[in-house]
Amino acid sequence: MTFLNELNPAQREAAKALEGPVLIVAGAGSGKTRVLTYRIAHLLSIGVPAYNILALTFTNKAANEMKERIKKLVGEKSGSLWMGTFHSIFARMLRVECERLGYTRNFTIYDDDDSVSLIKRIMNSLGINVQQFNPNAVQSKISAAKNQMVTPDEFGRRASSLFEEKTTILFKEYQQQLLQNNAMDFDDLLLKPITLFKQNQETLVKYQKRFRFILVDEYQDTNHVQYVLLKTLASSHKNICVVGDDAQSIYAFRGADIRNILDFERDYPEAKIFCLEQNYRSTKNILGAADRLIKFNQGQIHKTLWTENEEGDPIHVIECVDDREEGSQIVSRITNDCIRFKLDLKHFAVLYRTNFQSRSLEEAFRKNSIPYVLVSGVAFYQRKEVKDTLAYLRLLANSQDSESLLRIINYPVRGIGDVALGHVREFAVQNNISLLESVHRSQENPRLAPKAKQGVTQFSNFIKKYAQLKEQISMSELARTMIDEIGILKIFKDEATQESMGRWENVQELLSAISEYADEHPEAKLEDFLEEVALVADVDEWDDKHNAVTLMTLHSAKGLEFPVVFIAGLEEGLLPFYTSTIEQEELEEERRLLYVGATRAMRKLYLSHARTRYRFGEISFQSPSQFLSEIRGEGVEEYHSFKRFTERKREYGASFTPQVSYRKEKQQVPEFYSDEQPDYEHMSDITKRLRVGGIVEHETFGQGKVVGISGSGEMMKASVLFEAYGTKQLMVKFAKLNIL
Repeated sequence: MTFLNELNPAQREAAKALEGPVLIVAGAGSGKTRVLTYRIAHLLSIGVPAYNILALTFTNKAANEMKERIKKLVGEKSGSLWMGTFHSIFARMLRVECERLGYTRNFTIYDDDDSVSLIKRIMNSLGINVQQFNPNAVQSKISAAKNQMVTPDEFGRRASSLFEEKTTILFKEYQQQLLQNNAMDFDDLLLKPITLFKQNQETLVKYQKRFRFILVDEYQDTNHVQYVLLKTLASSHKNICVVGDDAQSIYAFRGADIRNILDFERDYPEAKIFCLEQNYRSTKNILGAADRLIKFNQGQIHKTLWTENEEGDPIHVIECVDDREEGSQIVSRITNDCIRFKLDLKHFAVLYRTNFQSRSLEEAFRKNSIPYVLVSGVAFYQRKEVKDTLAYLRLLANSQDSESLLRIINYPVRGIGDVALGHVREFAVQNNISLLESVHRSQENPRLAPKAKQGVTQFSNFIKKYAQLKEQISMSELARTMIDEIGILKIFKDEATQESMGRWENVQELLSAISEYADEHPEAKLEDFLEEVALVADVDEWDDKHNAVTLMTLHSAKGLEFPVVFIAGLEEGLLPFYTSTIEQEELEEERRLLYVGATRAMRKLYLSHARTRYRFGEISFQSPSQFLSEIRGEGVEEYHSFKRFTERKREYGASFTPQVSYRKEKQQVPEFYSDEQPDYEHMSDITKRLRVGGIVEHETFGQGKVVGISGSGEMMKASVLFEAYGTKQLMVKFAKLNIL
């Protein structure tokens, strides 16, 4: 156990406290993964069998890295360790126990797209207008209800609008269809184990005895269902160790509840608390700015991060004219810093709040021929050609999976239109059989036209053939042979466009992934591969093997680190993100999101904002984020791009004097200047008297109530609620408002 000496004193104490409930509050960059790894290795080294340990992470990537580290510390003792994401671990449990719930072990896991597709079909069958009631909104509502463990009946009792009443009907039918399809969605993977434990006391006791030690990473991001699961499993022995940082809780939109970590001591009064406050990742300047920012949050576990790292470069806050120039400025600084710090492109990350921001950034990188990797674009396993191919495999694995069948029955085209599909469905209902069985009995269906019957029969024979081959050949041979016979690779190749060749490459990549998985897991079945790909997250697909700049959302960057980080778009309404107003809890989560982004940086941090930006198809005038004023202080310098400098000089003339008039570094022409905020005294006096709650008058819209204010000076905007026109966003400079 000499490896424990590699930890600092706080980490070592946390790793050695094995009995009873333990909360490890791990600040950003404080080595929480290291503590978890060494804690598990410590358990194994003192004789605790690996199968008695349950370790839950939030990404497959984190789980795999920890497994490798543990193996290096203790060798093969870690072989039967249950470690993985919540969804992968409980999917594994359900493969064993699901027959108690009416499922078979080859059940399919539906992702969000599959769920929305199923909801659309249900809406069409029930005559519910998909234009009036958005299927994506319905799916989101159902998922949110499941995360709060709300049943369809309970949801119906709470319904307070027509939309919720329709969602209740769809919720009930959706759950029935999932069962008929022998399928579970992501939420079911966590809900079904709770149902299982409630209905089968023996099963609960079995897993309570098995998992004598439970460890949970990123506890601040657990939702209510995960909280209940953990409390249920740990209720007998209470050997639960949770690691997390309330300052990095950023997934409320997915149902994460920060109260789980804030109230841990309430749930476990006897808990031991350890704080990891030494940061090993970032410079003093980066850490100081992040600490100033997060201190503005009220709901938090107070801690003070510190580091022995160097002061480092100042943080640069860069003001740009527009989003296109913002992209150019980021590219310019990456080019300069590659030379200055002797870094590769893979050492840079550009983070942003919403996916639409990537467009102008990508344009800048392409224009300057700088390679980049976009994370959280269309994930590989979500691409149409990949999902189509996987649907064939999913149907072979689970013959009850109607969604996969409907996706591929006429792809490639077999002359089976919507009318023919309707007849196949009717025959299934009339004879109380599955959709695939109805396909196999197409010759008995009197309503199918000869051409359609021929196509359905052809599809039936194809599926029967490969269902038999599935038991005789390897999964890689099965996939390769089946794809060849389907002919989609030939279709893509014959089309010979850049897009079709990209699709051809993606299908080939899928076949490579299947072969690689089969080589690494010789005993694995097709169902095992399909489960793994169903649970892959965007960030799991990212790696740093390519020498390219990483572009990703702030949410996707959680758990990663880069020598140089850019955070783009620090503007009101964008970061923090809101439409008209924002609640305190939402504002604090947005602040935590920026904190997470800032603490990804190891050596250098840039923050940028633009005065104008294209949003929703038109130019939007932006105001600097309030977070910029909170982050200001020692080690933070503010700059204007050269374009913004000349614009301000022209606008304000002699009254505008930059702090730095000219700078030449390494024979590079300077591209940014620093200045203090300009004087806005020439602005109308209305900006000083305008307040939220005040009544104003507009010459077109009439009287209204001010419900929100953002920005300042010339960039001040007011959200005003007018009785006849609703809420309007107005630039105060041009609106000619009268205060009443």
